[in-house]
Amino acid sequence: MSDRAVLHVKGRVLVGPDDVRDELWVVGGRISYERPTGARDIRTVEGWALPGLVDAHCHVGLDAHGPVPDDVSEKQALTDREAGTLLIRDAGSPSDTRWIDDRADLPKIIRAGRHIARTRRYIRNYAHEIEPEDLVEYVAQEARRGDGWVKLVGDWIDRETGDLSACWPREAAAAAIAEAHRLGARVTAHCFAEDSLRDLVEAGIDCVEHATGLTEETIPLFASRGVAIVPTLVNIATFPQLAAGGETKFPRWSAHMRALHERRYDTVRAAYDAGVPVYVGTDAGGSLAHGLVAGEVAELVTAGIPPVEALSATTWGARRWLGRPGLDEGAPADLVVYEGDPRADVRVLAAPRRVVLDGRVVG
Repeated sequence: MSDRAVLHVKGRVLVGPDDVRDELWVVGGRISYERPTGARDIRTVEGWALPGLVDAHCHVGLDAHGPVPDDVSEKQALTDREAGTLLIRDAGSPSDTRWIDDRADLPKIIRAGRHIARTRRYIRNYAHEIEPEDLVEYVAQEARRGDGWVKLVGDWIDRETGDLSACWPREAAAAAIAEAHRLGARVTAHCFAEDSLRDLVEAGIDCVEHATGLTEETIPLFASRGVAIVPTLVNIATFPQLAAGGETKFPRWSAHMRALHERRYDTVRAAYDAGVPVYVGTDAGGSLAHGLVAGEVAELVTAGIPPVEALSATTWGARRWLGRPGLDEGAPADLVVYEGDPRADVRVLAAPRRVVLDGRVVG
Protein backbone atom coordinates (compact mmCIF):
# COMPACT_ATOMS: atom_id res chain seq x y z
CA MET A 1 0.00 0.00 0.00
CA SER A 2 1.60 3.28 -1.12
CA ASP A 3 1.75 6.46 0.92
CA ARG A 4 -0.87 7.98 -1.37
CA ALA A 5 -3.27 5.05 -1.13
CA VAL A 6 -6.47 5.36 0.84
CA LEU A 7 -7.72 2.58 3.07
CA HIS A 8 -11.47 2.16 3.36
CA VAL A 9 -12.63 0.17 6.40
CA LYS A 10 -16.29 -0.75 6.09
CA GLY A 11 -18.72 -2.93 7.98
CA ARG A 12 -18.93 -2.04 11.67
CA VAL A 13 -16.40 0.33 13.24
CA LEU A 14 -16.45 0.15 17.06
CA VAL A 15 -15.37 3.66 17.98
CA GLY A 16 -16.73 2.89 21.46
CA PRO A 17 -18.84 0.14 22.98
CA ASP A 18 -22.00 1.94 21.89
CA ASP A 19 -20.58 4.18 19.15
CA VAL A 20 -20.74 1.99 16.06
CA ARG A 21 -20.20 3.47 12.60
CA ASP A 22 -20.43 1.98 9.13
CA GLU A 23 -17.05 3.01 7.80
CA LEU A 24 -13.87 4.99 8.22
CA TRP A 25 -11.17 6.18 5.87
CA VAL A 26 -7.42 6.22 6.35
CA VAL A 27 -5.66 9.07 4.60
CA GLY A 28 -1.98 9.75 5.17
CA GLY A 29 -1.94 7.21 7.95
CA ARG A 30 -4.71 8.94 9.94
CA ILE A 31 -8.37 8.27 10.55
CA SER A 32 -11.13 10.24 8.89
CA TYR A 33 -14.88 9.76 8.91
CA GLU A 34 -15.32 11.83 5.75
CA ARG A 35 -14.86 10.26 2.35
CA PRO A 36 -11.76 11.82 0.75
CA THR A 37 -12.32 13.65 -2.50
CA GLY A 38 -10.45 12.63 -5.64
CA ALA A 39 -9.05 9.41 -4.16
CA ARG A 40 -8.20 6.84 -6.86
CA ASP A 41 -6.00 4.23 -5.15
CA ILE A 42 -8.44 2.81 -2.62
CA ARG A 43 -8.05 -0.48 -0.75
CA THR A 44 -11.09 -1.81 1.10
CA VAL A 45 -11.11 -3.94 4.22
CA GLU A 46 -14.39 -5.31 5.58
CA GLY A 47 -15.34 -6.56 9.01
CA TRP A 48 -15.63 -5.45 12.63
CA ALA A 49 -12.96 -2.86 13.46
CA LEU A 50 -11.53 -2.15 16.91
CA PRO A 51 -8.76 0.15 18.13
CA GLY A 52 -5.44 -1.68 18.20
CA LEU A 53 -5.39 -3.88 21.28
CA VAL A 54 -3.46 -2.91 24.41
CA ASP A 55 -1.24 -5.23 26.43
CA ALA A 56 -0.69 -3.20 29.59
CA HIS A 57 1.82 -5.64 31.11
CA CYS A 58 4.32 -6.91 28.59
CA HIS A 59 8.11 -7.17 28.43
CA VAL A 60 9.82 -6.63 25.07
CA GLY A 61 13.56 -7.26 25.23
CA LEU A 62 13.36 -9.78 28.06
CA ASP A 63 13.22 -13.55 28.44
CA ALA A 64 13.48 -15.94 31.36
CA HIS A 65 17.21 -15.26 31.71
CA GLY A 66 17.36 -11.47 31.25
CA PRO A 67 17.94 -9.08 28.34
CA VAL A 68 17.80 -10.44 24.78
CA PRO A 69 19.38 -9.30 21.47
CA ASP A 70 17.51 -6.89 19.23
CA ASP A 71 16.53 -9.59 16.74
CA VAL A 72 14.74 -11.48 19.53
CA SER A 73 13.04 -8.28 20.70
CA GLU A 74 11.87 -7.75 17.13
CA LYS A 75 10.33 -11.23 16.99
CA GLN A 76 8.58 -10.60 20.30
CA ALA A 77 7.10 -7.33 19.05
CA LEU A 78 6.03 -8.90 15.74
CA THR A 79 4.31 -11.75 17.58
CA ASP A 80 2.34 -9.23 19.63
CA ARG A 81 1.47 -7.28 16.48
CA GLU A 82 0.15 -10.37 14.71
CA ALA A 83 -2.11 -10.99 17.72
CA GLY A 84 -3.56 -7.47 17.30
CA THR A 85 -1.58 -5.80 20.10
CA LEU A 86 -0.57 -2.40 18.76
CA LEU A 87 0.06 -0.59 22.05
CA ILE A 88 2.24 -2.05 24.81
CA ARG A 89 2.92 -0.77 28.28
CA ASP A 90 6.31 -2.38 28.84
CA ALA A 91 6.25 -3.15 32.56
CA GLY A 92 10.00 -3.38 33.04
CA SER A 93 12.86 -4.40 30.77
CA PRO A 94 16.66 -4.23 31.07
CA SER A 95 17.00 -3.88 27.28
CA ASP A 96 17.14 -0.60 25.37
CA THR A 97 14.26 -0.92 22.91
CA ARG A 98 14.11 2.71 21.80
CA TRP A 99 15.02 1.63 18.26
CA ILE A 100 11.50 0.18 18.00
CA ASP A 101 10.12 3.74 18.03
CA ASP A 102 11.66 4.24 14.58
CA ARG A 103 9.90 1.20 13.12
CA ALA A 104 6.48 2.01 11.69
CA ASP A 105 5.73 -1.71 11.42
CA LEU A 106 6.09 -2.50 15.14
CA PRO A 107 3.72 -1.81 18.05
CA LYS A 108 4.01 1.43 19.95
CA ILE A 109 5.59 1.02 23.40
CA ILE A 110 5.12 2.97 26.63
CA ARG A 111 8.12 2.04 28.79
CA ALA A 112 8.41 1.80 32.56
CA GLY A 113 12.22 1.61 32.47
CA ARG A 114 13.91 -1.24 34.30
CA HIS A 115 12.41 -3.05 37.31
CA ILE A 116 13.55 -1.77 40.70
CA ALA A 117 13.85 -4.55 43.28
CA ARG A 118 15.28 -5.23 46.70
CA THR A 119 18.70 -6.89 46.76
CA ARG A 120 18.43 -10.62 45.93
CA ARG A 121 14.64 -10.36 45.97
CA TYR A 122 13.79 -10.82 42.30
CA ILE A 123 14.64 -12.76 39.15
CA ARG A 124 18.35 -12.59 38.36
CA ASN A 125 19.41 -10.18 35.57
CA TYR A 126 16.05 -8.40 35.47
CA ALA A 127 16.18 -5.49 37.88
CA HIS A 128 18.21 -2.82 39.59
CA GLU A 129 18.69 -4.53 42.96
CA ILE A 130 19.03 -1.92 45.70
CA GLU A 131 18.26 -1.12 49.33
CA PRO A 132 15.54 1.26 50.59
CA GLU A 133 17.90 4.21 51.12
CA ASP A 134 18.58 4.25 47.35
CA LEU A 135 14.98 3.86 46.22
CA VAL A 136 14.24 7.54 45.56
CA GLU A 137 17.40 7.90 43.46
CA TYR A 138 16.63 4.89 41.29
CA VAL A 139 12.98 5.79 40.87
CA ALA A 140 14.01 9.25 39.67
CA GLN A 141 16.48 7.69 37.24
CA GLU A 142 13.89 5.34 35.73
CA ALA A 143 11.23 8.07 35.67
CA ARG A 144 13.54 10.10 33.45
CA ARG A 145 14.37 7.12 31.23
CA GLY A 146 10.84 5.77 30.87
CA ASP A 147 7.71 7.00 29.13
CA GLY A 148 5.75 8.14 32.15
CA TRP A 149 5.86 4.96 34.25
CA VAL A 150 8.15 3.38 36.85
CA LYS A 151 8.01 -0.29 37.93
CA LEU A 152 8.75 -1.47 41.48
CA VAL A 153 8.93 -5.03 42.72
CA GLY A 154 6.59 -4.72 45.70
CA ASP A 155 6.96 -8.22 47.10
CA TRP A 156 8.93 -11.42 46.53
CA ILE A 157 9.95 -14.50 48.41
CA ASP A 158 11.98 -13.87 51.56
CA ARG A 159 14.27 -16.84 51.93
CA GLU A 160 14.58 -16.31 55.68
CA THR A 161 10.85 -16.69 56.27
CA GLY A 162 10.20 -19.01 53.34
CA ASP A 163 7.25 -16.99 52.06
CA LEU A 164 6.28 -13.89 50.11
CA SER A 165 6.81 -10.61 51.95
CA ALA A 166 6.88 -6.88 51.23
CA CYS A 167 10.13 -5.45 49.85
CA TRP A 168 9.93 -1.77 50.85
CA PRO A 169 9.24 0.09 54.10
CA ARG A 170 6.21 2.32 53.73
CA GLU A 171 8.21 5.52 54.25
CA ALA A 172 10.70 4.64 51.50
CA ALA A 173 7.91 3.75 49.08
CA ALA A 174 6.05 6.99 49.82
CA ALA A 175 9.13 9.13 49.22
CA ALA A 176 9.93 7.33 45.97
CA ILE A 177 6.38 7.53 44.64
CA ALA A 178 6.23 11.23 45.48
CA GLU A 179 9.47 11.77 43.54
CA ALA A 180 8.12 9.90 40.52
CA HIS A 181 4.96 12.02 40.59
CA ARG A 182 7.06 15.17 40.85
CA LEU A 183 8.83 14.08 37.66
CA GLY A 184 5.53 13.40 35.89
CA ALA A 185 5.63 9.60 36.07
CA ARG A 186 3.13 7.10 37.43
CA VAL A 187 4.24 4.13 39.52
CA THR A 188 3.20 0.51 39.38
CA ALA A 189 4.37 -2.51 41.36
CA HIS A 190 4.58 -6.26 41.06
CA CYS A 191 2.60 -7.68 44.01
CA PHE A 192 1.51 -11.28 44.50
CA ALA A 193 0.81 -11.30 48.24
CA GLU A 194 -1.35 -9.38 50.69
CA ASP A 195 1.00 -7.54 53.00
CA SER A 196 2.49 -4.90 50.69
CA LEU A 197 -0.78 -3.61 49.25
CA ARG A 198 -2.08 -1.24 51.92
CA ASP A 199 1.28 0.49 52.36
CA LEU A 200 1.75 0.97 48.61
CA VAL A 201 -1.75 2.32 48.03
CA GLU A 202 -1.56 4.68 51.00
CA ALA A 203 1.87 5.76 49.73
CA GLY A 204 0.18 6.94 46.52
CA ILE A 205 0.86 4.18 44.00
CA ASP A 206 -1.08 4.36 40.72
CA CYS A 207 -1.36 0.71 39.74
CA VAL A 208 -0.61 -2.80 40.96
CA GLU A 209 0.35 -5.72 38.74
CA HIS A 210 -1.13 -9.19 39.41
CA ALA A 211 -2.82 -8.08 42.67
CA THR A 212 -3.62 -11.67 43.65
CA GLY A 213 -3.37 -10.69 47.31
CA LEU A 214 -6.37 -8.34 47.30
CA THR A 215 -8.78 -8.95 50.19
CA GLU A 216 -12.07 -7.63 51.57
CA GLU A 217 -10.02 -5.06 53.50
CA THR A 218 -7.85 -3.76 50.67
CA ILE A 219 -10.28 -3.84 47.72
CA PRO A 220 -12.28 -0.83 49.03
CA LEU A 221 -9.00 1.05 49.52
CA PHE A 222 -8.04 0.47 45.89
CA ALA A 223 -11.50 1.54 44.75
CA SER A 224 -11.55 4.73 46.81
CA ARG A 225 -8.09 5.75 45.63
CA GLY A 226 -8.70 4.79 41.98
CA VAL A 227 -5.72 2.44 41.93
CA ALA A 228 -5.86 0.20 38.86
CA ILE A 229 -4.96 -3.47 38.67
CA VAL A 230 -3.59 -5.53 35.78
CA PRO A 231 -4.35 -9.14 36.85
CA THR A 232 -2.27 -11.04 34.23
CA LEU A 233 -4.43 -14.13 34.70
CA VAL A 234 -2.63 -16.05 31.94
CA ASN A 235 0.46 -15.72 34.11
CA ILE A 236 -1.32 -16.55 37.39
CA ALA A 237 -2.30 -19.84 35.71
CA THR A 238 1.34 -20.91 36.14
CA PHE A 239 1.22 -20.66 39.97
CA PRO A 240 0.51 -24.37 40.60
CA GLN A 241 3.53 -25.34 38.50
CA LEU A 242 5.72 -22.82 40.32
CA ALA A 243 4.42 -24.05 43.67
CA ALA A 244 5.22 -27.65 42.80
CA GLY A 245 8.78 -26.66 41.93
CA GLY A 246 9.34 -24.98 45.31
CA GLU A 247 7.44 -27.43 47.50
CA THR A 248 10.45 -29.10 49.09
CA LYS A 249 12.49 -25.99 49.85
CA PHE A 250 9.74 -23.44 50.54
CA PRO A 251 6.53 -25.24 51.60
CA ARG A 252 4.93 -22.08 53.08
CA TRP A 253 5.51 -20.18 49.85
CA SER A 254 4.14 -23.06 47.78
CA ALA A 255 0.97 -23.26 49.83
CA HIS A 256 0.54 -19.48 49.60
CA MET A 257 0.93 -19.50 45.81
CA ARG A 258 -1.66 -22.26 45.48
CA ALA A 259 -4.12 -20.34 47.65
CA LEU A 260 -3.65 -17.16 45.60
CA HIS A 261 -4.23 -19.18 42.42
CA GLU A 262 -7.37 -20.88 43.74
CA ARG A 263 -9.11 -17.62 44.53
CA ARG A 264 -7.83 -15.67 41.49
CA TYR A 265 -11.17 -15.35 39.69
CA ASP A 266 -13.04 -14.38 42.86
CA THR A 267 -10.37 -11.74 43.56
CA VAL A 268 -10.65 -10.14 40.13
CA ARG A 269 -14.44 -10.18 40.13
CA ALA A 270 -14.62 -8.68 43.63
CA ALA A 271 -12.24 -5.90 42.58
CA TYR A 272 -14.27 -5.16 39.44
CA ASP A 273 -17.56 -5.19 41.36
CA ALA A 274 -16.10 -2.69 43.86
CA GLY A 275 -15.17 -0.27 41.06
CA VAL A 276 -11.43 -0.97 40.84
CA PRO A 277 -10.20 -0.22 37.28
CA VAL A 278 -9.07 -3.47 35.62
CA TYR A 279 -6.89 -3.65 32.50
CA VAL A 280 -5.54 -6.38 30.26
CA GLY A 281 -1.92 -7.49 30.57
CA THR A 282 -0.27 -10.82 29.75
CA ASP A 283 3.17 -10.60 31.44
CA ALA A 284 4.67 -11.87 28.19
CA GLY A 285 8.42 -11.81 27.83
CA GLY A 286 9.59 -13.42 31.06
CA SER A 287 8.74 -17.11 30.94
CA LEU A 288 5.50 -16.52 29.00
CA ALA A 289 5.14 -16.37 25.23
CA HIS A 290 4.08 -13.20 23.46
CA GLY A 291 0.80 -12.85 21.61
CA LEU A 292 -1.52 -13.95 24.45
CA VAL A 293 -3.74 -10.87 24.62
CA ALA A 294 -6.90 -12.65 23.39
CA GLY A 295 -6.43 -15.33 26.03
CA GLU A 296 -6.16 -12.72 28.78
CA VAL A 297 -9.40 -11.03 27.70
CA ALA A 298 -11.11 -14.43 27.76
CA GLU A 299 -9.74 -15.03 31.28
CA LEU A 300 -11.26 -11.77 32.51
CA VAL A 301 -14.62 -12.94 31.16
CA THR A 302 -14.15 -16.29 32.91
CA ALA A 303 -13.53 -14.33 36.12
CA GLY A 304 -16.96 -12.75 35.73
CA ILE A 305 -16.21 -9.41 34.09
CA PRO A 306 -18.88 -8.62 31.46
CA PRO A 307 -17.55 -9.20 27.91
CA VAL A 308 -17.87 -5.57 26.81
CA GLU A 309 -15.98 -4.41 29.91
CA ALA A 310 -13.26 -7.02 29.34
CA LEU A 311 -13.03 -5.79 25.76
CA SER A 312 -12.75 -2.19 26.94
CA ALA A 313 -9.88 -3.26 29.22
CA THR A 314 -7.79 -3.90 26.09
CA THR A 315 -9.28 -1.22 23.79
CA TRP A 316 -11.19 1.97 24.59
CA GLY A 317 -10.70 2.03 28.34
CA ALA A 318 -7.08 0.92 28.25
CA ARG A 319 -6.12 3.53 25.67
CA ARG A 320 -7.85 6.26 27.64
CA TRP A 321 -6.02 5.17 30.82
CA LEU A 322 -2.67 5.30 29.02
CA GLY A 323 -3.43 8.62 27.35
CA ARG A 324 -3.46 7.27 23.79
CA PRO A 325 -6.19 7.76 21.18
CA GLY A 326 -8.54 5.13 19.85
CA LEU A 327 -10.46 5.43 16.58
CA ASP A 328 -10.73 9.20 16.86
CA GLU A 329 -10.89 11.64 13.97
CA GLY A 330 -7.32 12.50 12.98
CA ALA A 331 -5.72 9.83 15.19
CA PRO A 332 -3.05 7.46 13.86
CA ALA A 333 -4.84 4.56 12.17
CA ASP A 334 -3.96 1.71 14.52
CA LEU A 335 -6.78 -0.81 14.29
CA VAL A 336 -7.65 -4.47 14.00
CA VAL A 337 -10.44 -5.95 11.87
CA TYR A 338 -12.29 -9.14 12.82
CA GLU A 339 -14.77 -11.51 11.19
CA GLY A 340 -17.46 -11.09 13.85
CA ASP A 341 -18.60 -8.86 16.68
CA PRO A 342 -16.12 -9.15 19.58
CA ARG A 343 -18.71 -7.70 21.96
CA ALA A 344 -20.82 -10.81 21.44
CA ASP A 345 -17.91 -13.24 21.80
CA VAL A 346 -14.46 -12.07 22.89
CA ARG A 347 -12.95 -15.28 21.45
CA VAL A 348 -13.15 -13.48 18.11
CA LEU A 349 -10.01 -11.59 19.21
CA ALA A 350 -7.90 -14.71 18.70
CA ALA A 351 -8.27 -14.47 14.90
CA PRO A 352 -7.63 -10.98 13.48
CA ARG A 353 -8.63 -10.66 9.84
CA ARG A 354 -6.46 -7.59 9.24
CA VAL A 355 -4.01 -5.57 11.36
CA VAL A 356 -3.50 -1.92 10.44
CA LEU A 357 -0.65 0.07 11.99
CA ASP A 358 -0.13 3.76 11.19
CA GLY A 359 -2.52 3.32 8.28
CA ARG A 360 -0.69 0.39 6.70
CA VAL A 361 -2.04 -3.14 6.50
CA VAL A 362 0.73 -5.13 8.21
CA GLY A 363 -1.05 -8.36 9.01
